[in-house]
Amino acid sequence: MCGIYMTNLPVTEENVRGRMKEIDFRGPDNLGYQKVNSITMSHLRLSILDLESRSNQPFRYEHLHIVFNGEIYNFLDIKEELIAKGYTFDTTSDTEVLIKGYDAWGKDLLPRLNGMFAFSIYDESKKEIFSARDRLGVKPFFYYWHEGNFEICSQLRPLIKADSKISEEAVSIYLDCGYVPSPLSIIENVYKLRPGNFMIINLNTGEKSIKEYWGLEPVVERNVSYEDAREEIHQLLNDAVKIRLHADVSLGSFLSGGVDSALVTAIAAKNSSTKIKTFSIGFDDPRYDESQAAAEYAKILGTEHTEIMCSPKDALEMLPLLIKAYDEPFADSSALPSLLLNKVTKQHVTVALSGDGGDESFLGYNHFGSLQKFLEIKRIPYWLRKPAGLLINQFAASGRTIGYILKLSSVEDFIVSKFIGYESIQKKRKLKWVDLYYSTFKSSATHPLQKMADLNIDLWLENDSNTKVDRASMASSVEVRSPFLDYRIVEAARKLPTSYRYKEGDRKIILKDILEEYIPREVFTRPKKGFSIPLKSWTRTELKEDILEALSSDFLEKVPNLNVAKVKRQLKDHMSGKVDYTFNLWKLFVLSKWMHIIMPQKAETSENIG
Repeated sequence: MCGIYMTNLPVTEENVRGRMKEIDFRGPDNLGYQKVNSITMSHLRLSILDLESRSNQPFRYEHLHIVFNGEIYNFLDIKEELIAKGYTFDTTSDTEVLIKGYDAWGKDLLPRLNGMFAFSIYDESKKEIFSARDRLGVKPFFYYWHEGNFEICSQLRPLIKADSKISEEAVSIYLDCGYVPSPLSIIENVYKLRPGNFMIINLNTGEKSIKEYWGLEPVVERNVSYEDAREEIHQLLNDAVKIRLHADVSLGSFLSGGVDSALVTAIAAKNSSTKIKTFSIGFDDPRYDESQAAAEYAKILGTEHTEIMCSPKDALEMLPLLIKAYDEPFADSSALPSLLLNKVTKQHVTVALSGDGGDESFLGYNHFGSLQKFLEIKRIPYWLRKPAGLLINQFAASGRTIGYILKLSSVEDFIVSKFIGYESIQKKRKLKWVDLYYSTFKSSATHPLQKMADLNIDLWLENDSNTKVDRASMASSVEVRSPFLDYRIVEAARKLPTSYRYKEGDRKIILKDILEEYIPREVFTRPKKGFSIPLKSWTRTELKEDILEALSSDFLEKVPNLNVAKVKRQLKDHMSGKVDYTFNLWKLFVLSKWMHIIMPQKAETSENIG
């Protein structure tokens, strides 16, 4: 779990070390630097496996040089294969396995890897850079590219220069989503390598190529009995948890009031040779607090439990760290308690298991229920629905969401709307990016619920959930491992009949039946509150003055394509309690804060953020 850097630009050691210090929370145990020919490499290490200096990076094997961030969970199996081929090893790290695996198999190593990773390898003999990112985008990978010149880094901030310009396209998409999805970044000429992709840079020709080695292939539901499916998923989960327990440092587990983290923790407790330490976060507001349920799970599972209570003051104190740790504007407000949770967790352990990824594969989110309702609405002829929606939007401000839904013509349009919002605050909404980068869901499955799950995995999981977890954990130098993000589980779940996962409003059916083997059903079937904060209330109380100051006319006028008049109306209506526009205002608030903290002295962007 680290930070990587590589470039062919003429940079000094002092400059590189200075840039890496900006994100040294990713790897406080060692800052490595190396220059080989025209290639400069640097690495921040958070020591997890083989704590000795022999495993520091950049790491060399003959003509190959690697900088690697992440964990290869099945590295011991791959190591055995390599030993059989005649390779010997000087460390007990997965880094040495990775570089020697690449020497043995080249790009064909990638399908063999089970892990979360982002790495770059400089091959002196081929004069090329080979880079790859894990299948689900758990680990970040940013790169600058312009006319054959490149920089690669785990985070964006070290790649921002005095003359960097903010991407107007990225700002527009951010105002839709609350994050900037790959392959774009908020900065022009800086991109994200998509999950399941590898990139080759030819140093002789100055050309790059990007190819996919894994993706959400078209899926057909398997003809499998429910009992067999349940046993298969249970076995896969058991193995996914077991291979994530391997570490040379202390390990614990996040435990909320939900099914996913409870199941991960239960399996970990069963397979661990020591008592598992668990961590949960609670809120003063009982509408958002699940700490009591988490404590009950911990008692049943026999874990050593730590509960962190989060007040408005605690969460808002994380705001400057949110801006600095996330590099780009990031408007998922649950990042604030995530930062606090990891800060406290670091006092006890360095590695933590989590339940992230369960909702995507096993249809756990509320929007799967919303889709079912839309399928009922869709039975009404479109020629009747559309004018009804227009009428509602014109005369009933409180029913605008219903009006918008009535105007949607297809299931695919509804699915997209759940991820970009129903109503735009831009003068003109430009959604070409969805079809350009995220259209796979339209043909990846036949069942509407699986289509939605696929867009959930492809768009939201990487760019929101995984980004939130990576930056929040790395800000405190904690490594988070998510068994539900094991690609084998994702692939297996997609092939299950949707009725095994969701039926008549009952979500994650198969996971609940597995969890019942560890925790009584009456304990975990209480209403789930979700991992969120009472942001609506805070924006009208503790945060009100900050928001009003940040969303000044001067700032709003600089945001390209923004419907300033509409935003001002929403701001007034929200603060008066008339209508809830929390998410729109929070997106703009975070964007404003990001401009002042990350891009404070950029003359190019101070006049116009486009």
